[in-house]
Amino acid sequence: MIRLLFTIVAGVVLGLVVHLVSVLALPRIATQDAYSRLTPMTKLNGVTQLPLADPNTSPMPFMDPAFALAICRYDLSNGPIKLMVPVSQSYTSVSFYTRNEIAYYAINDRSAGRKVIELDLMTEAQHSELPEDEEITAADRLIIDSPTATGLIVMKALAAEPGLMPQAQASLQAAACAPQTEVPAKAEAPRGRR
Repeated sequence: MIRLLFTIVAGVVLGLVVHLVSVLALPRIATQDAYSRLTPMTKLNGVTQLPLADPNTSPMPFMDPAFALAICRYDLSNGPIKLMVPVSQSYTSVSFYTRNEIAYYAINDRSAGRKVIELDLMTEAQHSELPEDEEITAADRLIIDSPTATGLIVMKALAAEPGLMPQAQASLQAAACAPQTEVPAKAEAPRGRR
C-alpha cells in the first residue's frame, strides 16, 4: 500500500515538474512569438499601423477591437531612437517589450501629461555615453533604457465609440519612431517603471 502511495505521489510531483519546466521554457523555444509574427509586416525603426482586430485575420491573439494599434520594431545597435506619439481623444498608451516579450516600461497619456508622448529609447551603454547637461532635467526629456538592443514598442489608441476609430487611427498614423539625428542631452531615466 505504501509503495502504491509513493508511486502516485512521485508521479504527481514529476508531472508538476515537467509541466512547470515546459511552461517556463515555451516562450524561449516558440517559433511564432510576437516579434517573429510582426517582422514580415512591420518596418524596422518605423511605425506600422496594424489592421483592426478581426478574429479571422488578426496578426496577434487577443487584440481588442476598441483600440487602434501600431507597432515599432526597434533595433538600437546603430544608436538610440526617438519616439513621438500624439495622444488620441480618449486614451493612448505606449508599452515597451524586449525581443523575448518581456514588458519593461509603459506610459500613457495621463502620466505623460502632454499632447504628445515624446521620449528617447536607448541601451544603458548608450545612455551612459551621453554628455551631462545640468539645465536639462528628467521633466524636459524622458529617456528609457532598453535592457536589450531589439524589441517592440506597442502603441494603442482607444476609440470610445466605433465612430471614433478613424480619429484613433489618425493619431497613431502621425506617430514617429526613428533613429535620432541629434545627440540628446543627458537626463535621469526612470528605471523599472511600468
